Amino acid sequence: MLNSLILVGRLTKDIELKQLETGKTVATLSLAVPRSFKNKDGLYETDFINCILWEEKAKLTKEYCKVGDIVGIRGRLQSNVTKTDDGSRYALEVVADKVTFLGKNKSTPKKERDVER
Repeated sequence: MLNSLILVGRLTKDIELKQLETGKTVATLSLAVPRSFKNKDGLYETDFINCILWEEKAKLTKEYCKVGDIVGIRGRLQSNVTKTDDGSRYALEVVADKVTFLGKNKSTPKKERDVER
């Protein structure tokens, strides 16, 4: 079985970095990924995908990437179940294994930077 995906899109907001009680660092980001086909009105729609980054990937991505930058993410899809009074709520998110900085940012060196496990 296989759970792997690759996304390329733009950051929709600044990356949120948190330190957990366990001491681990986690970051969340939202990636705008345009679809590769037009809808019935002749327009390209965009999907907004939440991604999770851990430890060094989280810190480096927060340091080098800002809103509007283009990044590539290789990772896996993860589902979370939250129990509510109305039943269960399911949410999907991407857990990043590798982040490639593709957009231009004044503080980023000209060559591409990769962050991998």
